[in-house]
Amino acid sequence: MNSKPLPLQKNSVEVSVFECEISLKFRIIEEAGLLRDMSDKEQLIQFLLESFIAGNDDFLETQVEQVKAYKVDEIKASPQMRRQLMRLRNSPDNI
Repeated sequence: MNSKPLPLQKNSVEVSVFECEISLKFRIIEEAGLLRDMSDKEQLIQFLLESFIAGNDDFLETQVEQVKAYKVDEIKASPQMRRQLMRLRNSPDNI
């Protein structure tokens, strides 16, 4: 029986900065007051995205759907994002 140690496998995951654009236009049937009363922008976006993800049905119809994601130079990222990128690359989990 040969008991050699297993070689260390590097599980290196490449991380990069991406710029993403989503353009959605859809019609939705909903309670009149529900959308009008949502003053929190993030809450409204969350609600609309969840509705959109559920898909087209009798209450929602998609008009326009465009999605773009492309890698950008790290220099264009904010200092906070660049620091996070360095942390991810230096993480022991990324060996």
